[in-house]
Amino acid sequence: MMTHTDYDAYIFDLDGTLLDTLRDLWASTNYALRTHGMPEHTIADVRRFVGNGVRKLMERAVPDGEHNPLFMPALATFRDHYLHHGCDTTQPYPGIVPLLHRLRAAGKSVAVVSNKFDAATKSLCTHYFGTLVDTAIGESERVRKKPAPDTVEEAIRQLGVAHGRCVYVGDSEVDIATAANSGLPCITVLWGFRDRDFLIAHGATTMVDRPEEIF
Repeated sequence: MMTHTDYDAYIFDLDGTLLDTLRDLWASTNYALRTHGMPEHTIADVRRFVGNGVRKLMERAVPDGEHNPLFMPALATFRDHYLHHGCDTTQPYPGIVPLLHRLRAAGKSVAVVSNKFDAATKSLCTHYFGTLVDTAIGESERVRKKPAPDTVEEAIRQLGVAHGRCVYVGDSEVDIATAANSGLPCITVLWGFRDRDFLIAHGATTMVDRPEEIF
């Protein structure tokens, strides 16, 4: 059985795993809702809404979701606001940057796969992690979003590593399912957007409380 340090590549989720993005997602959600005359949500609501990409976030936030005639304008407003304000309060979780430095110093490959739209995923990874991340892949028309395995498979292809030498790291039920669909072992972090009992109920088996437990 492989230990956490035996892998050649570590494939991370972004929101709730590497970056605490919740307050900026909440702010952009409510800006979009407010702009289009819709009721706003609490930060606890938005915590529950995230994990399946921006479109699904807004489907959950907008009254009647996609059936609302203002849904597409609200989604466009969210995207524009978030691209300009996605770094207002977002920060790496404590211990994440040292973890990435340890992985790179040990010669490990690092990828990020996210259901956040691709431009924001790449921008945030460049801004916060620079060369510590080899490749970052977000939601786009080219690949199915998680929990489909497409983004993970593309990350493995870009990294040029053997599938059996990779591990997936995430914080949500979407990530647990993504790892399973990709045929990868999953390390589930407990500092993100879901609590331990919820994660266990959704199949988490290997859980960590601190980044240093990963490597």
